[in-house]
Amino acid sequence: MTIVVTGATGHLGRLAVESLLSRGVPADQIVAIGRSVEKIQDLADRGVVVKRASYDEPETLRAAFAGADKLLFVSASEPGKRIPQHQNVIAAAKDAGIGKIAYTSIAHADTSDLMLASEHIATERALTESGIPTVFLRNSWYLENYDLKGALEHGLYGAAGEGKLSIATRADYAEAAAAAIAADGIDQQVYELGGEGVTLSELAAEVARQSGRDVTYTNLTPEKYTEFLVGLGVPEGFAAVLADSDRGAAEGALHTGTEDIEKLLGRPVTPLADSVRDALA
Repeated sequence: MTIVVTGATGHLGRLAVESLLSRGVPADQIVAIGRSVEKIQDLADRGVVVKRASYDEPETLRAAFAGADKLLFVSASEPGKRIPQHQNVIAAAKDAGIGKIAYTSIAHADTSDLMLASEHIATERALTESGIPTVFLRNSWYLENYDLKGALEHGLYGAAGEGKLSIATRADYAEAAAAAIAADGIDQQVYELGGEGVTLSELAAEVARQSGRDVTYTNLTPEKYTEFLVGLGVPEGFAAVLADSDRGAAEGALHTGTEDIEKLLGRPVTPLADSVRDALA
């Protein structure tokens, strides 16, 4: 039973491969693919099959998927380019006869008005139309989206108001994804995944509590938050996407509850206090 993991040279995909290994999946039954395979040479040294493939090069995807049974499809990392890239993945999976896909989507993709959601729902529809049995892993927000060490000096900024965000660590999302693709008896097609619901004010307060520093949250309008991020060097297009995500979070777009992630993990989601402690270490 061979499992392909796309985006394995990125943070989430790499952690998913590690989680599959820790779950007892034999290394030679895992195919880790990505563009910069030198980043995962250590996985190859441990017996994982490593192949170079790019979402922009369909022939490399077809070669990487050949003979595989399952696909953990980690969404592409460049908003605005995902639809054609994801279509390449789906076509290659269909050509290869992949029997099951788990796709990393976004919270409430089918009803969300976030800018980020449009490409995910288009991908979910394309996967459904492909006829390949698919599990949608709708991830909420990542703790790693926030520079908590930087917040010790400058505070935390955003545009989410008092909206609750279901923040979880990348490692928890990766472990849930590994569980979903490794299992044979998954009874849900859609999992809304996230950690404890917290406001950014509460996140700042937890950082302050653990650090003993004065850390506060400053709420901006989406427009001002975009300007703030651009001032930090974030490309304007991506800054606008992040600010729009905060805008949606203020209205509940990134609040999921923990039931689904804990179902996949088979344990409680990592407490926010523990996640913040690790991020500050």
